[in-house]
Amino acid sequence: MTYRTKLLTSAAALLIATGGMVMADAHATHPETGVTLATDQSFTYSILDDFPSIDPSLVEDVEGASVARDLFEGLMIENASGEVEPGVATGYEVSDDGLTYTFTLRDNAKWSNGDPVVAADFVYGLQRAANPETASEYSWYIEVMGVANAAAVIAGDMPVDALGISAPDDMTVVYTIDAPRPYFPQMTTFPTTFPLHAATIEEHGSEWTKPENIVSNGAYVLTEYVPQEKLVRARNAMYWDNDSTIMEEVTALIINDSNAALTRYLAGEIDFVMDVPAGQFPRLNAEYPGEALSFPNSCSYYYQFNQSDSGPEALKDANVRRALSLAVNRDVIVANVMAGGQKAAWTFTHWAISGWEQPEIEAASMTQAERNAMAVELMTEAGYGPDNPLSLEIMYNTSDSHQSVAVAIGQMWKQTLGVESTLANQEWATFLNTRGEQNYEVARSAWCADYNEPSTYTDLMTTQSPYNDGRFSDAEIDALLQGAKTADDPMPLYQQAEQIASDNAYFLPIYHYASVRMKAPNLENWPTENLLQNWYSKDLYISASE
Repeated sequence: MTYRTKLLTSAAALLIATGGMVMADAHATHPETGVTLATDQSFTYSILDDFPSIDPSLVEDVEGASVARDLFEGLMIENASGEVEPGVATGYEVSDDGLTYTFTLRDNAKWSNGDPVVAADFVYGLQRAANPETASEYSWYIEVMGVANAAAVIAGDMPVDALGISAPDDMTVVYTIDAPRPYFPQMTTFPTTFPLHAATIEEHGSEWTKPENIVSNGAYVLTEYVPQEKLVRARNAMYWDNDSTIMEEVTALIINDSNAALTRYLAGEIDFVMDVPAGQFPRLNAEYPGEALSFPNSCSYYYQFNQSDSGPEALKDANVRRALSLAVNRDVIVANVMAGGQKAAWTFTHWAISGWEQPEIEAASMTQAERNAMAVELMTEAGYGPDNPLSLEIMYNTSDSHQSVAVAIGQMWKQTLGVESTLANQEWATFLNTRGEQNYEVARSAWCADYNEPSTYTDLMTTQSPYNDGRFSDAEIDALLQGAKTADDPMPLYQQAEQIASDNAYFLPIYHYASVRMKAPNLENWPTENLLQNWYSKDLYISASE
């Protein structure tokens, strides 16, 4: 179970008001571990980029989702191992055919303004995300969940109240889905499914997420947000399990330079660094054992080739794409450039995802010399060589690590294929728009799993996926993945789709992530065993210094 901590002393409750903040007494101990708690229970961490949004209906990035999980709570949550636990719901029942999930809400869940959280709030939240007028980049997730009529509602062909979610009474949320999905409860831990306070959104419109306006139901409330600088959240006194929360305040510092973030961590100004500079883990691990961490994280790092009408003609040629993929020495990138426990990738789907077995990708079993030789042959066949060199621009969002990877790949392409490459970096929000509008040639991408099942990756390979920013289209892949939605055993279909994508080099898998972090020794209970790296500030605490 996730830690549900009670702060107790031998004489009285441990929570004391001090200067407007509630802080743990210096002699408090964690009720499960017995660890002595620090008086100041505040946590500061660094991220590279500002948040495009913290609106649960609009969140599309990892860091925004982390904030949303603090400010809001869904039907279910995850524990430190990634297992599903009750959130606002106390539990659920599944129909015999696996198509209906009935969730029962707890009767003491409240919004930060004191209003009760009711089933209609979940219906409103999901309908808002599916509504075409909201223009949610993540509305597709509702279709991936299999919610009845999702595709038609998202397309505007059916009204939002036709969506397969209902509230027969205040304490009951009913989902109707199109096929059995044993992993469905985990999908309700994602922000797109969170409840929303309709009155607040209707009153404030697009400004409803400002600190002075927002009403949320999670363990924390938003107290301050300075764009490009920081976002601060503090304990929500109305949260149903507030008495079990230890961490008082959480601050995300937006630091675009990972080396600067590391410097501030080493100076004691930051408790956790989300982005350790590429290649520095071995040194940091030796110098700061127990603080430098590397553990599996279900994300895949890849390059997208713009195959739309606005993309270079060369990238519409499968031979060119295959050559570019073969010429990338993934082992060098993971061992020398990143050096943090990452694994070379030949498929989009992460190696550690539940049930996944990689198909036999020919290139994966070749030596790099063999790959390079094949790459030269393919590029020559496509008409490129010394007399007609190919030139490409690699675009990435601002980061020392992304730059290091781009420089390395550019050099590999130059050395093996004679390809001339230039680099272009953009701030995160601008980068997302540029890539999404296909105003690029080759672009850095990464995808982190929303749930622990291969379709969280493979669905991005479909023609209709809004995150298929390469705009490739393969009818066979579409058919395979459509069939996987109702197949008794979808795994072979996922594998075939990945095989076809590899054969055509529709994108360039580079490596599967490991989370490489710096963590202060007294920051406790970080969920290193959660493959999706979904973390909740309410489960963290600061131990007292020895």
